[in-house]
Amino acid sequence: MYYDKPYDRGAVWERLGAERFDLVIIGGGVIGAASARDAALRGLKVAVIDADDIASGTSSRSSKLIHGGLRYLEQGDLSLVFESVSERRTMMHIAPHLVRPLGFLFPIYASDPVRLATLRLGLIVYEGLALFRSPKRHKTLSAAEVGEEVPLLRKPGLRGGPLYWDCMTDDARLTLETVLDARQAGAAVLTYGRVSELRRGDDGKITGVRVVDVLDRSGTPRSVDIRASAVINATGPWSDSVRTSPGQESHQLRLTKGVHIVLPAARLPLEHTVVCFHPKDQRVMFVIPWGDRVYVGTTDTDYEGDPRDVAADAADIEYLLQAVDAYFPDVHIRPDEITATWAGLRPLIRAEGVAPSQVSREHVITTDADGLVSIAGGKLTTSRRMGAEVVEEALEWMKKSGHPPVTLRAVNTGQLPLPGAVGWPAEDDGTEVAQKVVEASGGRLDVATCRYLADRYGTLALDLVRESAQDQILFRPIIAGRPEIVGQIDWAIRYEMALTVTDFMARRTQLFFRDADQGLGALTAVSERMAELLGWSDEQRRQSANAYRDEVARSRQWKSGAAPA
Repeated sequence: MYYDKPYDRGAVWERLGAERFDLVIIGGGVIGAASARDAALRGLKVAVIDADDIASGTSSRSSKLIHGGLRYLEQGDLSLVFESVSERRTMMHIAPHLVRPLGFLFPIYASDPVRLATLRLGLIVYEGLALFRSPKRHKTLSAAEVGEEVPLLRKPGLRGGPLYWDCMTDDARLTLETVLDARQAGAAVLTYGRVSELRRGDDGKITGVRVVDVLDRSGTPRSVDIRASAVINATGPWSDSVRTSPGQESHQLRLTKGVHIVLPAARLPLEHTVVCFHPKDQRVMFVIPWGDRVYVGTTDTDYEGDPRDVAADAADIEYLLQAVDAYFPDVHIRPDEITATWAGLRPLIRAEGVAPSQVSREHVITTDADGLVSIAGGKLTTSRRMGAEVVEEALEWMKKSGHPPVTLRAVNTGQLPLPGAVGWPAEDDGTEVAQKVVEASGGRLDVATCRYLADRYGTLALDLVRESAQDQILFRPIIAGRPEIVGQIDWAIRYEMALTVTDFMARRTQLFFRDADQGLGALTAVSERMAELLGWSDEQRRQSANAYRDEVARSRQWKSGAAPA
């Protein structure tokens, strides 16, 4: 059993008030998670605080790709590409169950802004920056071969296209396993805890944070003061608001919105991702196969509102369908065939006078005069390295500000597997793990379900199934015809900090994105099971279920043609 004990939120709450920490990390997205893992494995006392769930913001609403960023070559950003392709290989090593190779087919037409020969040369450079250790070497296909690979693709003007390889991932799961590994290494992790105040000493330097319990619905919700030598601000789109001190404003970020739509794979069957130039503005986009679904994205538009309100609007949907129509003219996707949408915000470093898609994806680390260490920008792919860099910056601040030296362990987080990769076959054989899951279930789960569990949980699927085998009801599907089982609810609560229905439906599973009705048909069963395990009252169960309905409604509000509320 990988996890030595279940998650106990009450015990974490008590620990936060009783101990003094080296680091408090605000934000449970992928950068906060990577920072916590790096720091905890090195022996620092770490607390991670998020006002919502792990990965509830941008880190569960990306394009779900671990890639080098081929288009950054055109912008001349070789250092970012080199860093990204290096980290892509590292991610494949530490999380092989979550980071999987995926083919990208880039059809080139006579009217496109790039020539086939130029793209072929770019891919040689791309693979060279990866030291020729890409998942697979690229190959250039003729127009006829491209048509064979993707029969529905538009044929007139097609010149051919390269097939190259990057990776895709489950972004929420990658973030979750990263923070769970930090917790196993000793980090105190609290979700649904809002940082209401940065605590300061007489000299104005930050000494910790005050946290309010978001789940406490009483008139005076409980709070706790956490003492720390350094505080890291890893809140992504909220970074500027955390940095803002009384009488001072900080505007470091330029937020841009990325929207994706989900379609049935039967309407657009693909083996490889198709890379597209949008016919309106020539932005690069992707049409990505995703099991029984396919998703299309992304948009890139400036966003000025509250990050909590970000959602797809009618203009976003029209823009994405224009690209689908241009590349697959005989498919005729109707808006009512879209089964789900998601919208995320890129917390990019502010740049004026350039289009959103031209803003650098590089990250920046700053330390304010009061000691707050903030990190912004960057990419999902490079999150592990970013986490290590911001921890180093915090350690430097601690040294300069006179805190006692900390004894650190020498670790390489790029060599240590995430929880689900511990014991993963060296030959990267998910089928072998799935067969072991079948055996662990005593043959009571079918192969397809066991393969789903292996792909999602890695070797942790064995622990999940062994625990679930104690009660036959836990092997029942949550939704008939789908692979998710009731035992995942219990596991999510016991070991993965799931505290709301949305936590489970959107991030511990992907029912929100993948089910034809976004999991609404299972809402009562899921909320009742969670109520039983978490001790909710009827009112608490209704509130959590209604909050999930609101989340689904937000993903569908584009249908009204209205702008986000």
